[in-house]
Amino acid sequence: MSEMTWGLWEILLNGVWITVQLTVFSAALAAVVALTVGLARSHRLWIVRFVSGAYFEIFRGTSALILMFWIFFVLPLGFGWQLVPLWAATLALGLTYGAYGSEVVRGAVRAVAPAQREAGIALSFTPAQQLRKIILPQAWPEMIPPFNNLLIELLKGTALVSVMGVADIAFGASLVRNATGESAPVYTVILLMYFVLAFVLTRGMRVLERQAKAGIGQRPEKRSRLLGRKIEIPRQDATPATAGGEGR
Repeated sequence: MSEMTWGLWEILLNGVWITVQLTVFSAALAAVVALTVGLARSHRLWIVRFVSGAYFEIFRGTSALILMFWIFFVLPLGFGWQLVPLWAATLALGLTYGAYGSEVVRGAVRAVAPAQREAGIALSFTPAQQLRKIILPQAWPEMIPPFNNLLIELLKGTALVSVMGVADIAFGASLVRNATGESAPVYTVILLMYFVLAFVLTRGMRVLERQAKAGIGQRPEKRSRLLGRKIEIPRQDATPATAGGEGR
């Protein structure tokens, strides 16, 4: 690391900022896609379920990297406009991870007890009111843990954009490696940067999960049963009782 100058560190830190932007923008798009497609897959009309199911199957079975190339190189041929690499990558990652997230939304919505829906019908709620006031508030806390996993996967998936020349962490690492000729320290620092970002995201999602559960009256889970449980040690008497008076 003795070869690392401030200029090289600046390249890595700028890469962190690009990675954070890419993660936030892609996650926002993926959340919108996941909610829309996930709810559409439970719609009463078969055509809506068919179209949303086709979207899910297509984007789940498509490589995110190839989709980036397709959006960046092929889409301009048909529409005549060119996205910058950062937005092409955001679109590809958001559409791909949104497809994964739609399955989470569908599962959480279907896990809501049927009696809750019947209660909404008994109160003369419209389907939109049932969704907004009954179903989503109960399904949302169940979505957060799998969404957390997807968010971490999305963060790590942003490294794909380096092959398109987007100056994220991975791209910056390759520049620094070429400048210093050292691979081990550079990529070790990059691993730690990804770990710190993933750790911060996980902490934030856990806070969000606790707030969501508190909003519907559920008690937050303890962080660790092993650490949270009080271990009771049996007391030993000074003169332990022995059978048959032995030891007197």
